[in-house]
Amino acid sequence: MYYEVFETELGWIAIVSSTNGVVRTSLPELAPTSALGAVKPESDHALHGYERNIEISALIAAYCAGESVDLPGIEIDVAGVSPFFKKTWEVCRTIPFGETRSYRWLAEKAGNIREPQGARGRPWHVAGCHYWCPATGS
Repeated sequence: MYYEVFETELGWIAIVSSTNGVVRTSLPELAPTSALGAVKPESDHALHGYERNIEISALIAAYCAGESVDLPGIEIDVAGVSPFFKKTWEVCRTIPFGETRSYRWLAEKAGNIREPQGARGRPWHVAGCHYWCPATGS
């Protein structure tokens, strides 16, 4: 496992990845230590300085600055993830930049209407959780 902590216009973000893709990201935090704490326990034994994390960090920082970037091009490590989460992340990554969908829409597309908020997961930024919202639109 590898980690990176970086500053964006929205705050500090940490990512942890394996050679298969991103395992976990934090949401923006006020301090780098808070961001790194948000990706535990995966970051506990991770090494710093993986080149691919630096590339991913640049894409996420650009996104946080309001740029349209290719987040779906970032690999997600899906080892140990349920089929529902895998499908949910795949569907979520199809939502165009600047658009939102409801949890219900996401659950329907992922094939499990009974779990509309079960789509929440670990790689927040690269899976695109910022694109979905409650059915009320707020």
